[in-house]
Amino acid sequence: MRVLLKRGHWLAMVGLLAACSTAPPPAPAPAPTSGSSAPAPAAAPIERENARWQPAAWSDLPGWGADTPIHAWPALLQSCAKPAPAWTAACASAKSLADPTDARVRDWLQRTLQPFRVTAPDGNGDGLITGYFEPLVAASRTRSKTHGVPLHGPPAALGARRPWYTRAEIDALPAARAALKGREIAWVADPLDALLLQVQGSGRLVVTEPDGKSRTVRLAYAGHNDQPYQSVGRWLVERGAFTLEQASWPAIKAWARANPGRVSEMLNANPRYVFFREEPLADPAVGAVGAQGVPLTPGRSIAVDPRAVPYGTPVWLDTTEPQLPAANAARAAGGAPPAARPLQRLVLAQDTGSAITGAVRADYFWGWTEGAEDYAGRMKQPLKMWVLWPRP
Repeated sequence: MRVLLKRGHWLAMVGLLAACSTAPPPAPAPAPTSGSSAPAPAAAPIERENARWQPAAWSDLPGWGADTPIHAWPALLQSCAKPAPAWTAACASAKSLADPTDARVRDWLQRTLQPFRVTAPDGNGDGLITGYFEPLVAASRTRSKTHGVPLHGPPAALGARRPWYTRAEIDALPAARAALKGREIAWVADPLDALLLQVQGSGRLVVTEPDGKSRTVRLAYAGHNDQPYQSVGRWLVERGAFTLEQASWPAIKAWARANPGRVSEMLNANPRYVFFREEPLADPAVGAVGAQGVPLTPGRSIAVDPRAVPYGTPVWLDTTEPQLPAANAARAAGGAPPAARPLQRLVLAQDTGSAITGAVRADYFWGWTEGAEDYAGRMKQPLKMWVLWPRP
């Protein structure tokens, strides 16, 4: 598995729950015309390693007519830069689509691809979607009273000792500290910012250089200490900080603010320690590279279990957006919170993560702009999903 963004993802953090290819589907009859509601008569179920794909009609996709698939088209073309064998002809056709508009993209999708409902091998089509994002964290090149938490590149002898030192040992043992001396990429102010970057697997740093100037760089995953991942959220639940249902990144942050003397104890409950490498951020509008090896697109990229859904596959999501604090406050006050907004859209399977396992399982990439952390940290929604697969 080639994973450039190696994430634990939010679900692993709060503790509620770590690629293969298949032959193309059996040859269906000629594709239906645009807007047809019937699947191709000869389409047959497809068995994946841990999923079953059931042929579906376009009319089975909730909200299909309301989405704007042109917004997913750049992500699809990104995936076509590294197409799976079954996608060679479809990607060539996509690249040749002249003057793509929403109507032309929709027509191309319906002529070229066949929808399949994704279920578990036992036929269960209900699943879960969480969210992740690319953190933006202020950092300094030099250690100071305000910036005292290091972000490390991998030690030179990382592979010579397996597993490497635990998180607690890195703080306590002179040999571990000596191995990391000079490997500091930058320093951040809050240990939870460092944990956040480690759980997400990548992020952006606004770095203050020694001359006082600031620049934004990308922090990319470069390895870990081969220690097992343990959820700090689960650790807090087990100690009565909040219930499993209340577990979220905002809840973890609130506990840390209320218990500053126990933050190290909480962090050390997770022995895994992630190392990074710095990369230039040539284009701030381009996302980090996902497991498929292509940049992620906010709102149009998801992480999947590649045993169920191959990288580069268009996926139709049927879920809702998470409820933010205003809705929760209305509920606590006895009022009626606003109804959850539907999230029904076309996305591309372009990433994976250690907690993203199972057939109907996705992690939704919210990007890096303001509000992304709030949505990602609270996203834990029921999910139904369909894949769109090329017709021969």
